[in-house]
Parts: sequence; C-alpha cells; structure tokens
Amino acid sequence: MPRRRPGAIRAARERRPPQWARELPPVDRLSRDASAAIHLLEHGGQHHEVQPGWTAHFLYSYRQFLRQRGRKLRLTASECPACPGCQYDDVAVVRDGLEHITGVLPLPARTELRQLLAGLDAEFRRRTLPDPDPSHWVDWSGSPYPWWHRRLYAGG
Repeated sequence: MPRRRPGAIRAARERRPPQWARELPPVDRLSRDASAAIHLLEHGGQHHEVQPGWTAHFLYSYRQFLRQRGRKLRLTASECPACPGCQYDDVAVVRDGLEHITGVLPLPARTELRQLLAGLDAEFRRRTLPDPDPSHWVDWSGSPYPWWHRRLYAGG
C-alpha cells in the first residue's frame, strides 16, 4: 500500500475553516477556528444527528449543572428519556452529546474541545459521587456506560 507524503499529511491536518465561518460568534470559550469548525459541523448537513446550536446549548447545560449550590451534586434523570427534547434534562445525556460532537470534529477543534471538557469533567467528578451499585454501570447489552453515567442520581 502506498504511503502518504509527510507534506500531504500536514496539509490535511493544518486545514483551517473558511474566513466567513471564523467570523461567526464564538462557541463558549473556544477559539475562532474551533468555533468555526463546530458551526460547519452543525450546519454542514453531513451529520444529521448534530443540530445547529447544540454544542453551545450542551456546554451551557453542563456548566449550569456544575453551578448549582451545594458541595455534592446528584444527577437528575429525565422524566421522559424517549422524548428528543426532554432527554437532555439529564446531564449525563448532555455529556453524551458533547462526546459525540467531539468525536466527529476535525482534529484541532476536537483537541480544543477535549481540553475544555477536561476541566468541566474534573469539576463534575469532584462534585458528584460514584454509584456504588455495579448493576447501574452497564446497559441492557452488557456494555459499560461511560463514567459520567456511573454517578449517583437523585433518589437512587
């Protein structure tokens, strides 16, 4: 199998979003280039499951959860998890959305969003308690949930 030239690899990695996209309002505390990549992802139509404005909304919801009073926080399950709008009342589902968006972003924007999430995740881990019941750690197929789903919920 032929090898790609190093210059071709660098050129693909260093591709910047177009100027018009970099002039759009920034997303949360991200750079203009990362914000532009997010806007292109949300409005590009290639990923139908990523809707316009979701990244900013998810980051806002995640921060709002962490701004609550009290030393230790408990997650609140959505009353209607099957509803497309109500499911995001659960901060763990919001974090799932952020993880999905991070996975489909280009590498430079992905790295920047991961760095932003690392700080928020550290605060999330510090202010929530792990769920001691191992039966809550796996889904119906036996696959483990991400760590943010394995925290204590209110009433649980």
